[in-house]
Amino acid sequence: MGNTDDILALDNQVCFALYAANRAVTARYRPLLTELGLTYPQYLVMLVLWEAAAADESMRVSRLGERLRLDSGTLTPLLKRLEERGLVSRQRSAEDERVVTVAATAAGLALREQARSIPGRLLCSTGVAPDRLAALRDELRSVLAQLENQAPSGQ
Repeated sequence: MGNTDDILALDNQVCFALYAANRAVTARYRPLLTELGLTYPQYLVMLVLWEAAAADESMRVSRLGERLRLDSGTLTPLLKRLEERGLVSRQRSAEDERVVTVAATAAGLALREQARSIPGRLLCSTGVAPDRLAALRDELRSVLAQLENQAPSGQ
């Protein structure tokens, strides 16, 4: 048996608790997103693009990557698959070809209506009170902000 006082015990690691919780939540999303034909990362992309469309804003691919905390090597294949499905369109700027914007297409926007039930269905499937999940989300946002605003130690 492991010693709960051991700093290196797996159950004492914050990173493992976050990792395991992330995997469990993503697994709960999987059957819901399968109905939409989306993977979890594709769903996250669509969430950001739906927000941009609702605000009638264009979204630079670089900004999308910042919002999702994804590098272009990860984001580009995601966008390519969504574009192949006709859910998003990418366009290079005529003024600066380095700038690429991305937007949900009509089909992508129609998918938003189908996705409206997902957050509520996921919430119900967790068995966790909504206020606990909201408090956890807010605490995680706070921790993330703190981590992103600090230089890693030892550097």
